[in-house]
Amino acid sequence: MSALPAEAGILIVGGGVVGVALAGFLAEEGRDVVLVDAGAPAGSNSNAGSLHAQMQSRFMRIYPDQVPVLESTLHLYPKAIAFWHELESLLDADFGMSMHGGLMVAETDEQLEFLRYKAGRERAFGLDSEIVDRAELDRLAPYLGPAVVGAEFCANEGKLNPLRANAALRNRAIDKGAVLIDNVTVDRVEPRDSGFTVQTSAGPVRAGAVVIAAASGSRALCGALDVPVPVAPEALHVNITEPADPFIPHLVQHADRPITLKQFASGHVVIGGGWPARVTGPNDLPMVELASIVGNATLAQHIVPAVSGLHIIRTWAGINTVTDGKSILGPVEAVPGLYVAIPGDAGYTLGPLAARLVADCVLGRAPSEDMRNFSPARFAGAMKEPVSAAARP
Repeated sequence: MSALPAEAGILIVGGGVVGVALAGFLAEEGRDVVLVDAGAPAGSNSNAGSLHAQMQSRFMRIYPDQVPVLESTLHLYPKAIAFWHELESLLDADFGMSMHGGLMVAETDEQLEFLRYKAGRERAFGLDSEIVDRAELDRLAPYLGPAVVGAEFCANEGKLNPLRANAALRNRAIDKGAVLIDNVTVDRVEPRDSGFTVQTSAGPVRAGAVVIAAASGSRALCGALDVPVPVAPEALHVNITEPADPFIPHLVQHADRPITLKQFASGHVVIGGGWPARVTGPNDLPMVELASIVGNATLAQHIVPAVSGLHIIRTWAGINTVTDGKSILGPVEAVPGLYVAIPGDAGYTLGPLAARLVADCVLGRAPSEDMRNFSPARFAGAMKEPVSAAARP
């Protein structure tokens, strides 16, 4: 591992998908970039690779007052997925991307009618969503069980292999000259006349600019600077089965119950979707819960009966970061030289695009999106608590 430099032009705190993509974007512009990461299990290194676009009907039902917030950024998701494709081509890499669309299945006519309403709203924001009945599902997705009466099909959705994608983005950042340091925690960020002194577990670093891309850990670092960033950690659970012949081409979700289900090119079926894990121990590590293993797997085989013949070979837990439903991106006006890079719901999907937007801010360019909608300044004067994202996109 490289030694932590005493100085950096730009210091990035957080080595998830956002941080490493950001490091690559800035380094290729000739900027002196150092990235530090604590090395704890987090969102990017435990992500299951879903590329989400549509809203979660379950969340819409529980929190109808939050739907306008979700819709205000819904247009970003197709753009974010398209940006993943651009990156794969730019890096000449294989992310294991598969774009056969996503199915949100319904078990009752009432659920299907709500999906019909949801699809109409999504189409108004540019998503390619439609309702398919059981007869059409028999052709499109014959693997679905008899309990499913219909579904919403969103052609924008897909999946990728996060292990491949994360490694490719990390290697690109290093190839472009960024210095990536693992297992280094940041204690505090101290503004100075000509930049910042960042106190870390490996010693202080002088930096001209700082980007905090530390997911839920951003709250404490920003709060110490009197910059409210109301994000919270949420421990979630994932199962993965032994490999099987390909039979699930889509990203599968449920209209009213927490699940995502997909199959990688390797044949492994990944089952997740918001089942809770727990945080324990002195280092607040996410740990799996037996009830979630059983509940998650039971729901999966109820929707896709063929899953019942597969062995679960691994379970794990990761930390999702909950925001107010929108990304938190861009400069902190009250602290010149400080930037925040925290994607909103379905943060892995949004990760590289969020990094691109923040990189443009750091470079003094006009981003492709109106950043006022995502500005950290919207929280000034209040620390509004985020709503759980387990049922969100």
